[in-house]
Amino acid sequence: MKQYENLQVLAEKAKPLFLEYYKKNKKRLGKMDTIVQQLHDEVSEKIDCLTCANCCRSLGPAIYDKDIERMAKALRIKPSEVVSSYLRIDEDGDYVFKSMPCPFLMNDNYCSIYESRPKACREYPHTDRKNFEQIYKLTVKNASTCPIAYEVLYKLMDK
Repeated sequence: MKQYENLQVLAEKAKPLFLEYYKKNKKRLGKMDTIVQQLHDEVSEKIDCLTCANCCRSLGPAIYDKDIERMAKALRIKPSEVVSSYLRIDEDGDYVFKSMPCPFLMNDNYCSIYESRPKACREYPHTDRKNFEQIYKLTVKNASTCPIAYEVLYKLMDK
């Protein structure tokens, strides 16, 4: 994971290249879901999220009612207790964690509620979903946090 110590700097330098690729290939991207999925699988095999956990340290996912219910069940507390203990409402009106890093991130980078984690955490970095062109710019943003997002974009430029 040492190669990604300066991920933010790397991603910032690559951002103009990623955005230029988007401009030139916007129409083609809609037909590239299979390629992006293959890149996601290839990159995910080589990068162990447990050596990183940048997303858990710095990104506050939107948390929805179903997430709260799932978390409450896992924690064996009432949904209202999840809200009062762990969440706040952000400027967009969404529930997010009161503080970062995530309160469920353990010292070994494991998640104490992994099986019941919020949907946004489950799906991050979103590089394995359909209609990738719809989230390309979000992936460019995520590249400064997630080595998988960075590598998928970087490798995609060769396609």
